[in-house]
Amino acid sequence: MLLLALLQQPRPHCTPAGGSCTVSSVSTLVIQSHRSPLPHPWLGDCLASVRDWAGGSGFAYRFLDDALFDPVPAELRHKCADRPMIAADLGRLYALSAALSEGFEAAVWCDADLFVFDPGALTLPDVSHAVGRELWVHPHRGRPRVHRQVHNAMLLARRGNPLLAFYLDAAQRIVAEHTGPMVPQLVGPKLLTALHNVVHLPVIEAAQVASPWVLADLRAGGGPYLDCFRRACTVPPAAVNLCASLVERGDLTDQQLHDSLRVIEHLGARRSDPARGGA
Repeated sequence: MLLLALLQQPRPHCTPAGGSCTVSSVSTLVIQSHRSPLPHPWLGDCLASVRDWAGGSGFAYRFLDDALFDPVPAELRHKCADRPMIAADLGRLYALSAALSEGFEAAVWCDADLFVFDPGALTLPDVSHAVGRELWVHPHRGRPRVHRQVHNAMLLARRGNPLLAFYLDAAQRIVAEHTGPMVPQLVGPKLLTALHNVVHLPVIEAAQVASPWVLADLRAGGGPYLDCFRRACTVPPAAVNLCASLVERGDLTDQQLHDSLRVIEHLGARRSDPARGGA
């Protein structure tokens, strides 16, 4: 019955501000979390961008720090002690559920490394739940290749939605029953993309992810990976997840992320101001 309810949800094309996909901002809570102090200076800019977007949209805002993990069952926290991203994937679902139980009509999760650079174009679809879009552009046999997936760096849940309880239960079962090493994306993009491939979850297309190769082309002023990304986008991105985990792994440096953020910020300013070259 739950899968049937998910299949029957409307799947409108999520449009920029002014489109038919927008809804009232009353009683909406935006939630973020990260350990303190922040390990990367550019994360402060990301958090501020989401906080400003929430305020400008008339939404309430809540920052949880490590309290995000408190509702996660102790045995699951222990099992993924070396994979805090998985515990965070569970914690955000508890946080969204708690917000709806408090009386909010809608709750939105945004990762701490999500940067909103065009706030006027980032709108919430008029559906009971939605996920973000991931267009992962990477090298394949010397050429750019894109993998089209969904992500949980931005999640929308409204009161009465059929997804949240199912997603939390499924994610906890997967972690509890998993044996061997766990990939960080196990119950995040991997689980959501598998579900999306079956039931076609509503997607906030403007909430994107930028791969290291796309970011490198951005810093260089252009290139084949950025071109591939742009062709794959169905709407212009308004927010990008900058993948802080890649800094932890050594695939990117703080300086590279800082420089990328400044370029993205500049592009957002140009887009919103026709006098500076925007559309």
